[in-house]
Amino acid sequence: MSSKDVLEQALKLKPDERFMVIEGIIKSLDEPDSSLDTLWADEAEKRLKAYRAGNLEGIPMEEIFKEE
Repeated sequence: MSSKDVLEQALKLKPDERFMVIEGIIKSLDEPDSSLDTLWADEAEKRLKAYRAGNLEGIPMEEIFKEE
């Protein structure tokens, strides 16, 4: 079934049924990707090691969030 067919079928549903379909699709797009968590954790660890070794300079929070 093509996406056009799915849309045509969905438009035939009652409004509350269409809402359920939309909600389910949106939730499926918002599922966390555990591989991204691993990548970010590795990157954070790498940056922390570089900072502690003096190879990476920190920026004060006030500087980051100051309004210009």
